[in-house]
Formats: sequence, C-alpha cells, structure tokens
Amino acid sequence: MSFKITLNTSTIKPQKLMDKIRLTAEAGYDGVELWINDIYEYIGQGGEVSDIEKELDATGLFVPCTIALRLWGEAEGFEYNIQLDEVKRRMELAARIGSPYIVATPPFMPASLAQITERYRDLLEIGRAAGVKPTFEYISFFKSVFRTKQAWQVVQDANDPDATIILDAFHNWNSASTLDDMASIPGDRIAHYHIDDAAKGRPQMQQIDADRVMVGDGVCDLKGEIELLKEKNYQGCISLELFNPELWRQDPLEVIKLGLERVKEVVG
Repeated sequence: MSFKITLNTSTIKPQKLMDKIRLTAEAGYDGVELWINDIYEYIGQGGEVSDIEKELDATGLFVPCTIALRLWGEAEGFEYNIQLDEVKRRMELAARIGSPYIVATPPFMPASLAQITERYRDLLEIGRAAGVKPTFEYISFFKSVFRTKQAWQVVQDANDPDATIILDAFHNWNSASTLDDMASIPGDRIAHYHIDDAAKGRPQMQQIDADRVMVGDGVCDLKGEIELLKEKNYQGCISLELFNPELWRQDPLEVIKLGLERVKEVVG
C-alpha cells in the first residue's frame, strides 16, 4: 500500500504561510495541512485567499485536512451560537481551499461525552452544508477526551455516516492508548493520521506538544501503528506533525526533508 505523505505546518510553525507551502513542496511532500489561524493572519496582513489557492495550484500540493475547530464543545447559551458562526466560517474557508476534512478539537477542561457527542452532531450538519467533514480529535494532555477509545466512542455515538476520527501517534502513546484501541476502529472511519514521536525518559500522561520529537527519535510504536493501518486498508494520508521549539530554531527545509525520510522509513 502506498500512502500519501503530507506535512502539518505546525512542524515549521515560525515560517510565514506562503513559505510553509513552498517549503513543503520543495521538500517533496504530497500535500500540506494548513491552520485556519495562519490563513486569518495572512488575510489580516493584506493577503487574499485566492493567493493561497494559486500557490497550492502552482506547487501541486493538495490540502488533506485543515486545523482547527475549537470552543464548540464547551460554549454555553448565546456563546454557543457565536462559536457555531465561527465554525461555519472556518468550514467554508477549508472547503474553498479544497480540504475534505477539518479537525474538531475537544474541550480542554472536563466535559461530558454526551454533550460533546451532541455538539459534534451539530458540526457534522454544518459541515454537510459547507462541503467539508469535521473529523474528531483527542488530545492526550486535555481533560475531556484524551484517549483513543473515548474519541472513538464519540464518533460511534454520533451515529452519522460522516463521523470520523483523526489518529495521532503521540497522543496514542501519551494517553496510554494501545494498538488494541486502534484495532477496534474500521479503516474507513479514520479520516487522517498524524505521525510524530514521544520523547524518551518522560512518562506517559505528562508530555505536552513541545515533547514531540522527530519520527524515529522517540518511544512510539510507529511501525506497529502503520502496519495496523495497512491491515485496515486505511486510505488516508500520513502527516508529519511536530510542535518542537528546538526544531523550529533549525533550518526548516532540512527539518522537513529529514521528516519525510524518516516517515518513508517507517511506512516502508
């Protein structure tokens, strides 16, 4: 099986949006994950969405997923309606640049799975109208949905054909999730897979984004997870996603070239 390998631009976060796109193409990736906040910043500085569309077309990159929808899971009353307006704007922007998915991030603080599931259903309805599918995420250092099996429960309980989960190697390890947890998820319900590694010598449940290290430098069972995706006939992308300040200070092109080499080694 041949996976498309893409770059989440958090890996080279300090770079400007257009540079992120150009560098991703120069390094040889198939596609690029973009952050909505980066696009907002670009527009705020006088840029146009059409500029981004032209750059993507010129480089031949596709956008497999955009990031992110936040605060929808915990907002109450009139604030929830405000958040849904922002959700709609972000979804329409994601759809315009050709992204089939947008990440729906759970609340940072504790929240009931029932409420999160109900709200996720709302996102799915808005997404159908906007032309993009919200894929549900778990964050290992958050306090609501932080394990793979919790996120999969939300996706199942949503009872919607468009409901999917986004998997992440770092969050799997840091939340003490297992390959068995992944094994319970059908391949066609996995929208996207983030590949990264967890730092050596730091315990599970205590690492944060900055502890993600280059693929192959950490403790995650990346080969085991990739083999499981192959067994499931997973059809999505493998996307390098790092948030490491040490890597941000290095030459961005060299960092993502190395990342692509490492991902290809794992994928085989």
